[in-house]
Amino acid sequence: MTDTKKEPETVPARGAAAANNNVEDATETSVAAEAVEPSAEERVAALETELAEQKDHLLRALAETENLRRALDSLPESEIRDERTRGLLAGVAATERELLSVFERHGIQRIDPDGERFDHNLHQAIFEAERPGKPSGMIIEVLQPGYVLHDRLLRPAMVGVAKENPGPGEPAESASTVA
Repeated sequence: MTDTKKEPETVPARGAAAANNNVEDATETSVAAEAVEPSAEERVAALETELAEQKDHLLRALAETENLRRALDSLPESEIRDERTRGLLAGVAATERELLSVFERHGIQRIDPDGERFDHNLHQAIFEAERPGKPSGMIIEVLQPGYVLHDRLLRPAMVGVAKENPGPGEPAESASTVA
């Protein structure tokens, strides 16, 4: 009769090390195997996780700056005369200045393009409006400032752009239609 049970397999390196009373070498080999650097996929995954965390922190800081700006702009003039309100405004303004100075120290610059020419690499047009005396493509209003980190765009500035004024004899549609 044949025995269906398999005998346990031994690892040759361990068996040879134990036979030679060379147990320390086997331990050193296993420690060296544990100290191997992570694979490229693991490093990429770790870096992507870190990047996502940093992006989240940055976006939260930018949102906080925007909230501060809105807090400063939202108070009516009649409320500014009150001593408590002035103290609050001074605190909000000081917080905004500190946050912007931290941004500058880390290479983040604010884009506030009022009166500049529209650049699709830095700005996002929210609306177009006719403005007499303003050439087509000029930014007429900044709804939300943008930010760049060194030369990389973090958030485009949301702007309103002047559109071309049609002449008195030509209809508005004919200027933009293509034959």
